[in-house]
Amino acid sequence: MAAVDETQALWQAYRASGDQEARDRLILTYAPLVKFVAGRVGASLPSHVDEQDLVSYGLLGLIGAIERFDPDREIKFETFAIARIRGAIIDELRSLDWVPRSVRTRARQIEQAIAALEKELLRAPTDEEIAKKLGISLAELEESLREISRTSVAALDELWSPSGTGDQVSLIDTIEDESGPDPELSLEQTEVREALAEAISGLPEREKLVVTLYYYEELTLREIGEVLGVTESRVSQLHTKAILRMKAHLSGVQREHSDA
Repeated sequence: MAAVDETQALWQAYRASGDQEARDRLILTYAPLVKFVAGRVGASLPSHVDEQDLVSYGLLGLIGAIERFDPDREIKFETFAIARIRGAIIDELRSLDWVPRSVRTRARQIEQAIAALEKELLRAPTDEEIAKKLGISLAELEESLREISRTSVAALDELWSPSGTGDQVSLIDTIEDESGPDPELSLEQTEVREALAEAISGLPEREKLVVTLYYYEELTLREIGEVLGVTESRVSQLHTKAILRMKAHLSGVQREHSDA
C-alpha cells in the first residue's frame, strides 16, 4: 500500500510542476513494463535480435507515455504505457527494415489469396486451397509460413483505418484497453472491435485458440505449445496463419468502408 501511495505522490509532483526527479523515479517505477513488453515482442523475433536493444527502444516509449499521460482519460497508466512501449519498439524495428523484402512480399501474397478465397467461399479457406490459389505446394506454403513467423513483428500491432479516412488505431489496443477508449477514438475503436471479433470468430478452431491464449490470456508461444501438445515452432506457424487470415478479413472490411 505504501508503494502505491508513493507512486501517486510521484505522479502528483510531476503533474504539478513537471519535476524531473519525479519523472525519473516514475521511469524507474514502471521500468519492469518495458522488460515485459520487450520479452513479448522478442519472443516472435529471430534470435539475433538483442532483447536489450528492444528494452532501450521501449524505454523511449515509456518516457513518452509518462510525459503524455492524461489521468482524466479514465484509462490505467499501465494500459496506456504498454501500447506506447510496444509501439516504440515496433517503430524502431520497422525503421531498421530488417525483414527481407521477399518475406514481406510472400506474406502479402498469402494475405491476398486468403482474402480472395474467403470472399469466394464465404468461409475460412483450408491450407490446401490457399496453396492451390498461390500455385505452390502445401510444403512450400508451410515453409513460407515458417519464414514469415521467424520475421514477424507482433502482428496485431498493425494499424488499421476503420473508416478508410486515414485515422488509424492499433488493433492490439482494441483488445487490451478494457477501461474505455479515448472519446475521440470511440467510434473507430468500436468499429475495430466489431471487425476484429468477427475476424477471430471466423478462424479455424485451433488458430482461434492460439489467438485467444496469446492476446487475451497472455501466454507465451511456448506455453501455448504445452497446452496444445505441439512444438513452439508449430504454434508460431498457427499464429502467423491466424494473423494473415485476420488481416485479410480486415482489409476486405476496410475496402467495403472505402467503397461505401
